[in-house]
Amino acid sequence: MMSATRLAGRVLSGLANVAVPPQCLICGALAAEAGACCAQCWCKLRFIAKPYCAISGKPFEYDAGEGALSPEVLAAPPPYERARAVLIYDGASKVLVTRLKYGDRLDLAPWMAQWMVRAGRELLEPGVVVVPVPLHGMRRLGRRYNQSAELARHITRACGLDYRPEFLQRIRKTRQQVGLTANQRARNVAGAFRVPAAQKAGVAGSKLVLIDDVFTSGATASAACRALKRAGAARVDVLTFARVEPTAIEALYTV
Repeated sequence: MMSATRLAGRVLSGLANVAVPPQCLICGALAAEAGACCAQCWCKLRFIAKPYCAISGKPFEYDAGEGALSPEVLAAPPPYERARAVLIYDGASKVLVTRLKYGDRLDLAPWMAQWMVRAGRELLEPGVVVVPVPLHGMRRLGRRYNQSAELARHITRACGLDYRPEFLQRIRKTRQQVGLTANQRARNVAGAFRVPAAQKAGVAGSKLVLIDDVFTSGATASAACRALKRAGAARVDVLTFARVEPTAIEALYTV
């Protein structure tokens, strides 16, 4: 039998849907339920599914077999163990990222986080610690919030994991990554992160999941992971909401 609490929750949810009908997260049209997209927008979302590189999560055009690695990973292994993302970063997913990041749409964070939980289930195992990619203090003052931290908080809550934003600091105010090539991005964030001395004992030996909104060239994630690894992290995985297609990284400068 359904508990009284669950029944009351469903009743309240139903009343809320009558008062404010659920809207598509992307276009605002009527949706079947809260946190959903309309059929037209749903068809535009490009979800990432296997086959993909076992480490970088880069989608493959064909199935190369279980555990297959991309040429990029074989040539230059990244500092993270695994990277996963929900969607390819393009028109539809870009709307969600941009509204959360720049448009004060914090109401999108819990829904986007739910999708990230599904995409990153293999990373979000019991005992891991969730760490958001931090903003520099000056940039955070301008934006008033860190979109990666908002996503991380909701992921942590959904999975019952430990949330430790204090494990990582951005110590240098870098240029915006917008308009930079992959090499410029890497140089821009080199040495931009550190683990505070007071947090090194907590980081040492921990299994961490680094949360960000978009994985473009991987420069930001790699720089953050290196800082965590230098502090003794046993493992660092990366989970993002969207991922730029490799063929578009050099041409797409709007992240």
